[in-house]
Amino acid sequence: MFSTNTSSSSSRTSSHTFLDPSALDFDLPPANPPNHITTIHEDSEEEEADYIHIHANQQYHHQEHTHHYHPQQQPSPASCDEKHHHGSIPFDTYPSTPPSRSAAASPALPSYPSPYYTPPQQSPAHQQQQQTRYQYPRTRSAQANGNGSLGQPTGLPLYASRTQRMRNGHSSSVDQSGKPVFRGPQPHISNGIGGLSSGSESDEDADYFIGGRGAGGIGHRLSSFRSRRGLPWYQSRELKIVGSILFFSLVVRLWKIGYPTSVVFDEVHFGGFASKYIRGRFFMDVHPPLAKMLIALTGFVFGLDPSFDFAEIGMDYLAKNVPYVAMRMMCGLMGVAVVPMAYYTIKNSGHSLHASILAAVLVLFENSIVTQSRLILLDSPLIFFTAFTTLAWVNFHNQRKEPFSDDWLLWLFMTGLGLGLAGSVKWVGLFIIATIGTSTLNQLWLLWGDLKVTPRLWAKHFLARAFCLILVPVLVYMFMFEIHFLILGGSGDGDGFMSAPFQMTLGQSLKDSPLVVAYGATITIRHQGTQGGYLHSHPSNYETGSKQQQITLYPHKDTNNEWIIMKRDGSIPESLEYVKHGDHVRLMHVPTSKKLHSHDKKAPVSEDENHFEVSGYGGVELPLGDSNDDWRVEIVGHDGGNNDADKTLHTLRSKFKLVHANMFCDLFSHSVKLPKWAFEQQEVTCMRSAVLPKATWMIESNAYSKYPSNAKMVNYKKPGFFGKFLELNQVMWRTNAGLTASHPYDSRPSSWFWLRRGISFWGKDQKHIYLIGNWFTWYLSSFSIVLYAAIRVLLVLRDKRGYRDNFRGLREYYELSGGFFFMAWFYHYIPFFLMGRQLFLHHYLPALYFAILLLCVTFDLACRFIPNRYRLGALVLVSTIAILVFRARAPLAYGSEWTRSQCEASKILKTWDYDCGQYPEAISTYRANEEALRQQMGRIVDPPAREEKLHSGDQPHDFLEQVLPHKMVEPEAGAKKEEPVGAVKEEVKQEKKEEEEKKGEEEHGNVVEAALQKHNAIVEEHIGEGGDDDDVEEEEQREKDNGAAAGSGPEEEQDLRKDIEDEYDDVVFGDDEGGEGERVDKEEGAEAE
Repeated sequence: MFSTNTSSSSSRTSSHTFLDPSALDFDLPPANPPNHITTIHEDSEEEEADYIHIHANQQYHHQEHTHHYHPQQQPSPASCDEKHHHGSIPFDTYPSTPPSRSAAASPALPSYPSPYYTPPQQSPAHQQQQQTRYQYPRTRSAQANGNGSLGQPTGLPLYASRTQRMRNGHSSSVDQSGKPVFRGPQPHISNGIGGLSSGSESDEDADYFIGGRGAGGIGHRLSSFRSRRGLPWYQSRELKIVGSILFFSLVVRLWKIGYPTSVVFDEVHFGGFASKYIRGRFFMDVHPPLAKMLIALTGFVFGLDPSFDFAEIGMDYLAKNVPYVAMRMMCGLMGVAVVPMAYYTIKNSGHSLHASILAAVLVLFENSIVTQSRLILLDSPLIFFTAFTTLAWVNFHNQRKEPFSDDWLLWLFMTGLGLGLAGSVKWVGLFIIATIGTSTLNQLWLLWGDLKVTPRLWAKHFLARAFCLILVPVLVYMFMFEIHFLILGGSGDGDGFMSAPFQMTLGQSLKDSPLVVAYGATITIRHQGTQGGYLHSHPSNYETGSKQQQITLYPHKDTNNEWIIMKRDGSIPESLEYVKHGDHVRLMHVPTSKKLHSHDKKAPVSEDENHFEVSGYGGVELPLGDSNDDWRVEIVGHDGGNNDADKTLHTLRSKFKLVHANMFCDLFSHSVKLPKWAFEQQEVTCMRSAVLPKATWMIESNAYSKYPSNAKMVNYKKPGFFGKFLELNQVMWRTNAGLTASHPYDSRPSSWFWLRRGISFWGKDQKHIYLIGNWFTWYLSSFSIVLYAAIRVLLVLRDKRGYRDNFRGLREYYELSGGFFFMAWFYHYIPFFLMGRQLFLHHYLPALYFAILLLCVTFDLACRFIPNRYRLGALVLVSTIAILVFRARAPLAYGSEWTRSQCEASKILKTWDYDCGQYPEAISTYRANEEALRQQMGRIVDPPAREEKLHSGDQPHDFLEQVLPHKMVEPEAGAKKEEPVGAVKEEVKQEKKEEEEKKGEEEHGNVVEAALQKHNAIVEEHIGEGGDDDDVEEEEQREKDNGAAAGSGPEEEQDLRKDIEDEYDDVVFGDDEGGEGERVDKEEGAEAE
């Protein structure tokens, strides 16, 4: 689909690829005989080709490009055959200097009649005027030598495009002095960027080129640049067009970007990550770090307080002085830059000015892209780098006739840089890498088939592309992670996702442990199959099953992870005895003295019949426990060169299973979370026929006072950058694949193509932000995708039947230019059908961008042969409809005022599920609500009060408010001003402070009282009793303990209250001395209290 046209009817094998029509020679055969006259519209403002309607005659077409026919001297058939035998003049040979515009220098036109055009009888003066007008004959004219033979060609065919003529040393415009004006790269290019060769042209001829001969350099080119009408570059039409595009982009993307003044949708995540970057606390996210670091950098520069955690949608930005406007503007400016890049992508692909403007308009007024660009989200940077990469690749492709030049190398490198940056924002950026990679393979394949390219030269092409398109993106991607690791050097809530060696690079430390494990040692046991959590327990019971003490998997270091390994009978040998493969052991939880226990009870969450509950049983009251506490150690693997690790249990080396002696099930854990009553920690069960990785454990720490002083010690080896880089990407991949939970607004890829539904972002105060696309642009782009695929399949079928469909030379151009954008759309859309994870409409936006570009290519082809005024009318019509559709649903993008009737009228599909009932019946309702709110506040804010606020510690929420302050509310005439404004503010602050202190005291008392009641309940109930092992002595012991608890006097209760208050203070204000509460996580918060 993406290769060149190799039809058997072609006269030669084309080596051209897509994207630049001026690079296509368009070997269009002329009518027979070749004297069909075509007028060049020299006064037209068009930059595209004025193609003529010519029928195919390939043999005569070849003769036409070999000779120039003069009416006085027509070559004979014999001379034509001789010239054809010896070789024709190269088609891409162009004159060294521009031809003269005088009538005498212009070659005459053929005189014999044409079956397609018969010129009327005209006066000699009028004929002379007509000959003067036609500066370029339809064939490439050649000057006759002295011996009458034909020399080098000096002209271009009439059906060559205007851009092609001007790029190759010809001009159809003059400046005010009467000299021809030339634009763009010239046929003689030096090694410097934009410089011209120092060939043998005269100084007079060099004046026709930009800046003269040898005047290289971008600055000189800009200073010497002239437009078609002889205007300086800063007065050119293109600059006016691009300036207008940028102006409207700034207005549309940044209009009222400060609203809403609260957290919206995924700003919860990406704003929160910015706070963690500033604090330097490690976190785990499924996306690469580039865009998140840019957001964090913006927040850091404009004073983001890292204590603001963006925890919930709707959190107020103004109360905490969050610089959210600056953070949103960073994403918004990237959205602004996408619009002119769409314009230049189509323009530099060789398409018309109308198609380029249409691309900018459709991208500019696409509702979904506007919505994403105005918030602290990752999609705007992703689309920006994707568009930049595409534009760089187009510019590189346009330099293919000058390989290894400065421009060629520059744009190749910029393409690789864009690939790395796009992949560093989201892994969706890998799709643009696949697009460019496929195009690169096509280029190398065509070069290999070109016999003019030697294997040595082909190898240079390959190495240049491999360096810029493979090595550079990989280095950029890895460099972003290096910065990520340098910033996040402290321990954070993402530690639990990583391995213990990785965690040691985050400021955590692990003491060296003896290699061999002995009975009586205090150990921590780490799971190997999930994300490396610890076998954990705490004094809380299951609410189902046996209601015994919970056994979970906990990802953080804590004293509740410590166990003592004992012999089968619960004893500890007097002498040092090491644990061996096949030994029966018991594990006692150090803080609670409960034994690791399992029985024939259903697991708390897992429904499978092979899962059984694992609990903590026994304790001080039952030190011996029962037979359900027995586990057999089976070493299943080991690390390191010590062969004894598979016979004797070693710290960090031996990988083992714990098999229950009675149930014959393995101690097992997986990613299933327990309910909130178990702090949503990971479930641990005893499973029969368990998969080995999720039933494998390892001793991480090992401590015992009886170990000899010269015992061999072991510890983790800290990973370097590459180890951390590979592990983090593996965890990102597994976590991303595990995001399979449903969401109220998730959707499948099959619904994106037809815009079946959107995403609700935010709603408040009878206003709503809802991600939905511009249905007109969306459906037209989808139609262009279907149309291209259908035409491509039809043409392939017709080729097989021997038909020749060249479309006057444009078939190859359309197939390859449109084919590139179709391929990009395909790679950015189809892979989502293979994903089982949670997906949303915004995942389609990069594919939508390429669909819009393909739509503009289709528009250009459809309007190629119609007059300019009709083409302009089509552009205005399509753009107007797109703008009107955008405006009709703009309140959903900006969160602005809307009425219920307007909302209902905007729904063209029933599946668009934004709620119109939240909008009022009339806009005046908003005014009434604002007035009621103002009256409820009880006073009017006057300018002095606002000035005092700006100069006090209560700063404005964004940096723009100092420059562009909101309009102040002026007091009404005759209204009495409140003079002591500062006193009122101080009084309000004092009252608020007293209320907060009172509230804190009440909260303190409530917490202490709740903890005291909980402690008494624990004493009375004796957690862990009443399982499956009833005993008379156990009941007597319970009654005795209850009596002791009931007899506790006021002094004991007062001491207990004091201890609980101290524990509360440690939890709230921190405990500098460490201990079990060294890390208080939200899962363990209730337990600590």
